[in-house]
Amino acid sequence: MVGGATAFERLVALLMAEAPAAKTLLDIGTGAGRLALALAPHCRRVVGLDRDPEVIEEARDRARSLGVTRAEFHVLDVETLEYADFAPDLVSAHLCVSDAIIERAGRALPAGGLLAFVAFHADQWRETGRRSRFAYDEAQAERAVTANGFTVEHIDVDREIQAFASVEEGLAAAVSLQEKWRSDGRWFRYLDFLEKGGRTLTRSHLVCSARRR
Repeated sequence: MVGGATAFERLVALLMAEAPAAKTLLDIGTGAGRLALALAPHCRRVVGLDRDPEVIEEARDRARSLGVTRAEFHVLDVETLEYADFAPDLVSAHLCVSDAIIERAGRALPAGGLLAFVAFHADQWRETGRRSRFAYDEAQAERAVTANGFTVEHIDVDREIQAFASVEEGLAAAVSLQEKWRSDGRWFRYLDFLEKGGRTLTRSHLVCSARRR
């Protein structure tokens, strides 16, 4: 971690550096609104988008319980529909990043607008032998944003490698991921990695901000 800050904290700092008090922030793949609600007190307006109606309702409930009035949440498929009608000055995404999302952000933002995101890095869960289709390395992220009218201003990687003394410790660290990894074969590859002497588990996120040209 850079300076001890998590990737989420660095994303918040990048957005706060934009003096958002008079700006509209569009939070893509907002989920239950963690990022949107953290920024709402500092922005003129925050709009959270997610295709899952259940998490959008949870975000609305959280906003009401916190007394947040500057945030609104909408159900929208962020990879197929457009964002321009929300007229954002800033676009954020936390672990919900794809080429389609970057492309739509490029069309929605005005010149000078900022896209800031945290994506899965190519090294995320590398011990499973399978890279997420949503993962980026630094060069791929730069190509994706540049191709859609942005200039990269910041890019770094938040990487944490857990080391284990035994197979049992390695299994315990990944037990919450077992069900998900079983569905696509990653669990068995991770078991094979541990049985062959591997004793690590890598969490790796890419943090990026880019300015619309």
